[in-house]
Amino acid sequence: MDESPRRSPSRVHQWLELAETVLGNASDRMDAINIFPVPDGDTGSNLYGTVRAARAAVAEETTEDVGTLMSLAGRAALDQARGNSGTLLAVMLIGMSEPLTGHERLAAPTLAAALERAQTSCWAALSDPQEGTMLTVLAAAARAASEYAAGLRGQPDDQVMSRRELGAALDAIVGASWQAVVQTEGQLPALTAAHVVDAGGMGLLLVLDSLRATVMGTSIDPGLLDGLHGFSASDPHIHEGLDSPVGYELMCSISLDPLTAATLRFELNDMGDSVIMSPVGTAGEVNGEANAPVRWRLHVHVDDHEAAEALVRKAGEPENLVITSLQDPETAG
Repeated sequence: MDESPRRSPSRVHQWLELAETVLGNASDRMDAINIFPVPDGDTGSNLYGTVRAARAAVAEETTEDVGTLMSLAGRAALDQARGNSGTLLAVMLIGMSEPLTGHERLAAPTLAAALERAQTSCWAALSDPQEGTMLTVLAAAARAASEYAAGLRGQPDDQVMSRRELGAALDAIVGASWQAVVQTEGQLPALTAAHVVDAGGMGLLLVLDSLRATVMGTSIDPGLLDGLHGFSASDPHIHEGLDSPVGYELMCSISLDPLTAATLRFELNDMGDSVIMSPVGTAGEVNGEANAPVRWRLHVHVDDHEAAEALVRKAGEPENLVITSLQDPETAG
């Protein structure tokens, strides 16, 4: 019988575990205000499921390398992601992992680099990025982190790398993210008309506050979501009764060479919208031979799911293929 002491969970696992709990508690409210890009009422559920997959992937890992853990979590999440929000969160985790590889602790400068890379990865994954979404909140977080890290230049290394400065950076990040979430209501006509903030942006705010709480050994800010329009438990599920402009969401994983992937993205852009294609791996892993196949995670909204599936199968053999009716999320093809 192995009586060796059990290792404490990594900070990455602790962060994702807390985020899973927090998103689970808030998922109903996020679902209630989920009307962009389509009013299908599942953003909270998608984010919760994505973080759960990420957390499970690192539950038994013993490495102390933050980047390695983030990469494992992100790739597992991306391969199982559902919806725009879940896919973008997984892409964010993978993007953050690259500057953190080789580091056993997080610091303000490395966090800034990680968020900048995550922002670049998420914008690159989307064919038609929009302001007033998770992207806006991520950009605000990255900007706040970079500005804070810039203010540390010239300071002693022990101060720059200290937990105190990391906590202060995260305070700035969460504060900027909160302001960005508030502003989403005025950035998208659908949100302005419904008088609510973006559901995905709200979820990302909770994930970032979970990171702050984990680093500082505190709890989630209990008043973080107070005042955000649509969050009150008495507010209605505004997505109910709204018609989706498209019929189906198609998601899968698929291995394609870069040219075939670019062609498929172009064809899907013509057929539908909300196209996301992101490599399931880090830049160092996917930038090998020029024409080597790369594993991609694909997401698209379409009217004709049979035609979309035919396009995908013409390009390669999909895995984890899920087709969901956006009018009836319980119906999958």
